[in-house]
Amino acid sequence: MLRRGCSAAKTYSNTGIMKIANIDLGERPVLLAPMEDVTDIGFRLLCKRFGASMVYTEFVSAEALVRSVKATERKLTICDEERPVGIQIYGRDADAMVEAARMVEQAGPDLIDLNFGCPVKKVAGKGAGAGMLRNIPLMLDITRRVVGAVRLPVTVKTRLGWDASDIIIGTLAEQLQDCGISALTIHGRTRAQMYTGTADWEPIAAVRRNPRVSIPIIGNGDITSAAGARDAFSRYGVDAVMVGRATFGRPWIFKEMRDLLDGRAGTARPLTADEQIDVLLEQLRINVERIDEYRGILHTRRHLAATPVFKGIPDFRQTRIAMLRADTVESLTAIIEQAREMLRERQ
Repeated sequence: MLRRGCSAAKTYSNTGIMKIANIDLGERPVLLAPMEDVTDIGFRLLCKRFGASMVYTEFVSAEALVRSVKATERKLTICDEERPVGIQIYGRDADAMVEAARMVEQAGPDLIDLNFGCPVKKVAGKGAGAGMLRNIPLMLDITRRVVGAVRLPVTVKTRLGWDASDIIIGTLAEQLQDCGISALTIHGRTRAQMYTGTADWEPIAAVRRNPRVSIPIIGNGDITSAAGARDAFSRYGVDAVMVGRATFGRPWIFKEMRDLLDGRAGTARPLTADEQIDVLLEQLRINVERIDEYRGILHTRRHLAATPVFKGIPDFRQTRIAMLRADTVESLTAIIEQAREMLRERQ
């Protein structure tokens, strides 16, 4: 749920075309957030098909990329069908971030995003991601140097501040813009909040209202429905909305959002449960074909665990456990088909 501050009563039109540098994202674009172990190529392709205006890879460790860690290098694999696509990198060493950005540029994304917002301990606790909110001079130095090192547009994703006593996004947005970034994504929480509580969009709206800020502002946090996306545009005036956890096992959420934003909500037919299950099976097939059977299944499990499709099945826990333990495409497909039959029996 979006937190509605006192100035949220203002309504914005958001009828213009939104661009990041020369990347045309159309009117009121909705973006897929970069997420570790979630936004693999199969999932990105499906989100793009259902209407995501832009997608991002899983975030990439600059240090691991510079060390030529194979698992990290594989994250740079993109394809033309998912464009426009961004690759996000994170790290705390400026030299490594610059070198990694140059390597990412060779992979051919449409932009490079700098992650200054990941709150998890293994990232922020080491000074990277949201940890950068405790070292703004270093954050700005990294940003300036990366912008100067590559030809692609560079964007940033960050949070409101380190904690409730340190909400710095208003000043930070101006500073990052002065470093030369092409857009800024703001998650409406502090690092201390992690993913708890409610996202506060009022500081995001204040950045967008700032006449000195001319770059696109992308809002992120608690967008879980088509109505939520619509309200983010109309109440807070953001240039784009980024959707994260609500997409798990639900790539068709972008269709729901686009139908409402583009005025088709009253006429467009939502996907049936059968069609949604077909989408999940397709995701499994894509991941296995583009990665391999073992890792393709691992990448798909998180979505199967989170998807709302099977919520109507009573005592689904054992079936869910079986899905998460399946280690072959044949066995996992059989379990999913069994769950499909359970749903049909309930209808």
